[in-house]
Amino acid sequence: MTLQELVQQAARLYSDRRAVCFDECNNQPPIYCNYKTLVNTASELSHFLRLNCDFEGIQEVGLYCYPGINLPSWILGILQVPAAYAPIDPDSPPTLSTYFMKKCNLKYILVDRKQIDKFISSYDTLTDDTFSVEHNGVVLVKLDWKNTEANLKPSDGKEQYEKEKTENRKSPGSSSEGNSEACIRMRPKDCLAYALHTSGTTGLPKVVRVPHVCIVPNIQHFRVLFKITQEDVLFLASPLTFDPSVVEIFVALSSGASLLVVPTSVKMLPSKLAAVLFAQHRVTVLQATPTLLRRFGSQLIKSTVLSASTSLRVLALGGEAFPSLTVLRNWREEGNKTEIFNIYGITEVSSWATFYRIPEKMLNSTLQCDLPVQLGFPLLGTVVEVRDANGFTIQEGDGQVFLGGRSRVCFLDDERTVPLGTMRATGDFVTVRGGEMFFLGRKDSQIKRHGKRLNTEHVQQVAEGLQQVESCAVTWCNQEKLILFVVSKEDVVKDDLFKELQKYLPSHAIPDELLLVDALPFTSHGKIDVLKLNKIYLNQMNMKSDCKLSEKEELWGKLQCLWKSILSLSEDPVQMPKESLFLQSGGDSLKAVRLLSEIENLVGTSVPGLLEIILSSSFSEIYSHILQTVFPHEVLPLSKRCATKRKSSDTSQEETSRKSLHQQADVPFNCDCDMSAFIALSRGSQILALSSTRLFTRSGKCPSPCPSDLTSQISSQNVRSVNPLPVVEKAEKPSYVAKVSDKEKPEIGTEKLKLSVRWKADTGKCVDASPLVVVPAVDKSSATVYIGSHSHRMMAVDLYSGKVKWEQILGDRIESSACISNCGKFIVVGCYNGLVYVLRSDSGVRHWIFPTQDTIKSSAAMDPVTGLLYIGSHDQHAYALDIYKKACIWKLKCGGTLFSSPCLSPSPHHLYFATLGGLLVAINPVTGDRIWKHFCGKPLFSSPRCCLQYVCIGCVDGELLCFTHLGEQVWQFSTGAPIFSSPCTSASEQEIFFGSHDCFIYCCNMKGQLQWKFQVTSRVYATPFTFQDHRSSAQTLLAAASTDGKLWVLESKSGQLQSVYELPGEAFSSPVVWESMLVIGCRNNYVYCLDLVG
Repeated sequence: MTLQELVQQAARLYSDRRAVCFDECNNQPPIYCNYKTLVNTASELSHFLRLNCDFEGIQEVGLYCYPGINLPSWILGILQVPAAYAPIDPDSPPTLSTYFMKKCNLKYILVDRKQIDKFISSYDTLTDDTFSVEHNGVVLVKLDWKNTEANLKPSDGKEQYEKEKTENRKSPGSSSEGNSEACIRMRPKDCLAYALHTSGTTGLPKVVRVPHVCIVPNIQHFRVLFKITQEDVLFLASPLTFDPSVVEIFVALSSGASLLVVPTSVKMLPSKLAAVLFAQHRVTVLQATPTLLRRFGSQLIKSTVLSASTSLRVLALGGEAFPSLTVLRNWREEGNKTEIFNIYGITEVSSWATFYRIPEKMLNSTLQCDLPVQLGFPLLGTVVEVRDANGFTIQEGDGQVFLGGRSRVCFLDDERTVPLGTMRATGDFVTVRGGEMFFLGRKDSQIKRHGKRLNTEHVQQVAEGLQQVESCAVTWCNQEKLILFVVSKEDVVKDDLFKELQKYLPSHAIPDELLLVDALPFTSHGKIDVLKLNKIYLNQMNMKSDCKLSEKEELWGKLQCLWKSILSLSEDPVQMPKESLFLQSGGDSLKAVRLLSEIENLVGTSVPGLLEIILSSSFSEIYSHILQTVFPHEVLPLSKRCATKRKSSDTSQEETSRKSLHQQADVPFNCDCDMSAFIALSRGSQILALSSTRLFTRSGKCPSPCPSDLTSQISSQNVRSVNPLPVVEKAEKPSYVAKVSDKEKPEIGTEKLKLSVRWKADTGKCVDASPLVVVPAVDKSSATVYIGSHSHRMMAVDLYSGKVKWEQILGDRIESSACISNCGKFIVVGCYNGLVYVLRSDSGVRHWIFPTQDTIKSSAAMDPVTGLLYIGSHDQHAYALDIYKKACIWKLKCGGTLFSSPCLSPSPHHLYFATLGGLLVAINPVTGDRIWKHFCGKPLFSSPRCCLQYVCIGCVDGELLCFTHLGEQVWQFSTGAPIFSSPCTSASEQEIFFGSHDCFIYCCNMKGQLQWKFQVTSRVYATPFTFQDHRSSAQTLLAAASTDGKLWVLESKSGQLQSVYELPGEAFSSPVVWESMLVIGCRNNYVYCLDLVG
């Protein structure tokens, strides 16, 4: 049975009944079309298409039109060819539509004659000027793809991830839907009904081709479920590009009922639409998104849509989270008898999968219900499974929904054959209680805020239940601020709403900002337009920033407001205690940068040194520091710095200032260590190879772990000579944005790269530190991963098996990454308690503890020649430590907090530190004398990275800066957001890779010119890592992580996506790769080792 056959059956029974009504709502009478005319018009179009179309392969015809009286007959005409229809929205961006048409390989497109000029102007390069035929109000246009590129921004990898997840097809605990060999194949004729694309809000849009056998069960079941008769009037609420439109059209036209069509512009006018639907045309069945219904407003819903006398028999809400029962009850007028359904599904298993009719008893009850409305029961032919994180089907508890069925299968993108019974991951999470499924939220609505998991849809449902709220939406703007947008029923005070929210929501779920808006914007599919909401918020913030500080008397109050806003504290008039500390009040480094930016916007100038003051000092001291900068001529009694500093227990050692240590004097190679050659790998492709004769190399390519290889590598490094570039260039703006292949299945040869978990080790708390991997040359199978976590644990884990070799509890949380000593006998790591710990690498036993005066987040750097260790502290000092003599050789005050890690250049022999005060400092690593410094203007969280010719560093103003070793700035490259990621160079040192908070991974050459950039799905905090593809020595890959927990493997030369894998928590740790194993920490408390499988 096909869609067209369903309509033809109805037409034989109801040939003279009204099939379609089109009302332009312009004071002209509506236009009608009966079933006989509908089928005849469709048959004429089918004949026309067969006559003029020379199909090759899959028969698909594009349809470019607005809603009108002929719309159903055009769709039916295409189906009767037989061919599949592929709707094109005239208001959709041409780049998106071009991509869709190209992916479908459309050869022909039917264009509404009224829209032909618009089509030609938008797609003039695609049309074949020699072919254009008109028929009965529609023009058949032939497309020419010879000279056309159809590329969008790079995929976020979600498609590939979901495909990889569905390759197993069945969960380990589920039953089979037929044998695994049975498949559904895309045949050139008869098979497909239509082709759509997903919205692309979470990445590159997926093309979904829907067979008749998949969608017909939906139509048949809803006809019975809604008790459709020839007396019913159904409204075409959805655009053709949204698959619920198929249900609306064919449920009506297969039942002898009437389909009401109105212009898109009328759908934007709630009061006018309500009158057309329920007063003029007496619509009986309405399928809509909750957002579309909310646009009517609660008063109009109650008085018209769900009134006691409404014509509406059936209201089916789907496509978004279903409204709470409290809201639903408030919408219904007493005496209303409308049946209300919660329907759920995904485009990838078109169209709907489950239904639940809300019992009348539940709608009329006054009892409070905390649970959302259940998803209900599978529709005809649909299989619904809930799986846990391990892929097992569960009967109770939380999990992700998977949808499918023996014939409920669609073809995604380039799929041509799909096993029957394929189950698709939805990205939607539910809780199962007593066999009932309750929607928790989409995967992308699950965020981590203040260290705790939060579902933004829950915040929205709670807010919508408040008496003062008409409708609302919640966004996670730039992954930094939780914003609540409210359409209020009456004049409301923001503080009153905040107080109400605090009664029902935990503190970590209280929004950062509350914006009152006149109406919520929505997409063409009738869903909340999150992008437009975020623009509204950002525009309002920009307007606020125009109101600069005029008098110092205003500063105290405005600073209090900013402090409370950034830290999500109550905005009540109670003043902040003067001694409040930012970090102890819920702040972190990211929020400190936001506060700095807000303050500088407020005062209209930069405030040097303010970031360190924010991170280490009290509220009153921050206030005083700002006053000194903005009003320098006013005498102010400044209090002494009173932030608590950690006291040294061994000040005699660290006060030794810049005592010279010559490279040939007392080099500590006489330690009782007999470790042979080893390789140490750390973030940013920093690879240190040490042999028993103490030779070393620094290279982005792993050397073979033997002394002779090491020697040859050093020789090749030292002979390079490159002519310097002119000082200072503004880097050229881009040349190339990385794109996935047309197939979106990145391939190397015939194999596809995948990531699979080899092992994971529980550290007890978040892992923000990056791993150190140490591989002995003699027995590489004893390779070890060293990593610390917020649980205070420092761990040594066997690289191959994941077995914990030892763990040591330190005095506070660990964000510093470990560093190996030059003898291999010790590892060195900094700690939040201000101590540097030197531990035995084989046992974790403490060898030495050195105290600084404040927190250490910096990771140590080791000089392989002298054996000295260098590390920075929040106390603004850089330290040189001799761990064998247990002595501080020198320390140097660097003029700002040292957050990032130092970098050592062997030639010239320079040591580089960067401060949150914006200084890049070059130091003589032997004497501790400052060689040069450069003020970069903004804080430096990124660590410097050296190569033979240059040193590069990222800045929070979004600039990547490049300097010669003499301190001359060579070039700068601009991104769209702060750079916290540290640069990483290729083995040839011809390319530099880094990430940005603008959600891109960048590759530049050493002239600062963009080679490619790749868009990921979240900010990039971690440092990338380059490595050789273990399957092909000729290819180099790049591993990177975005903060949403996704691991990306790209081809380093082109930026082409090779693989993506999603960890179950956020990722601030940087990946390290050895052979075919990738190691990284995750904020779900685990360190992971993943195999790269070809």
